[in-house]
Amino acid sequence: MKFINIKGFLYDLDEPLVMGILNTTPDSFYDKSRTQTTEEIDRRIATILEEGGTIIDVGGYSTRPNAVDISAEEEKQRLTPALQHLKKHYPEVIVSVDTFRSDIARWAVEEYGVAMINDISGGSQDERMFETVAQLQVPYILTHINGTPQTMQHKTDYQDMQEEIMLYFADKLRTLQLLGVNDIIIDPGFGFGKTTDQNYDLMRSLPEFHLFERPLLIGVSRKSMIYNYLNCSIENSLHGTTILHTFALMNGAHILRVHDVKPAVEAIKIISKLK
Repeated sequence: MKFINIKGFLYDLDEPLVMGILNTTPDSFYDKSRTQTTEEIDRRIATILEEGGTIIDVGGYSTRPNAVDISAEEEKQRLTPALQHLKKHYPEVIVSVDTFRSDIARWAVEEYGVAMINDISGGSQDERMFETVAQLQVPYILTHINGTPQTMQHKTDYQDMQEEIMLYFADKLRTLQLLGVNDIIIDPGFGFGKTTDQNYDLMRSLPEFHLFERPLLIGVSRKSMIYNYLNCSIENSLHGTTILHTFALMNGAHILRVHDVKPAVEAIKIISKLK
């Protein structure tokens, strides 16, 4: 049984949750997920909630391969409209911020009541991130990545990928625990420094991550491991996404981070019925 403490409330993750993606970037890899205006932001939030999403993950820095690096100030400017809107109109909703910068994390939590930090760098791009999350006492999503969004597609050489990833998590989990971070969610980092074949090897290895006794988040929604392998467009990658979500749920995933909330909720419902 897995629980996560979010703002003093214990969420039972035996029933997996869906995290809906709210992009405020102009260059996210899936253009239909981009929101720029207040109307688009509100429409996206409403869709996530109406379709059964529990967490809204707001990102202002594109982490697609070869993404353009932007300043912290620009990232903050991109995030502000969505965070303001959520705080004003949806104060009860669980909000996560997708950032690798500790200053952005602190600002989002202290100014807008953000409940969770989603760091795709695993603390590697800001040495103050771990201590900041410890001070803020919010759940932290610890992701595996090799390199940065700008370099990760050239960082796919491993002697033993699964062993290296497991050692990566063991080391970082120990550091976080010593700092007093209690609620840590593991994200294997699909697409972050892995080839298509390596991503599928990683998916097959999901049961191994339960050794850490931490909630497991899966982020494969419409990624290149699907549309490149199936030789289809991003727009036609939903079926492949749902199949991978189903496989992940059957192997113990606790949170699905998605563009398409309703299909993920339905997959959870059917898998729960089968169990």
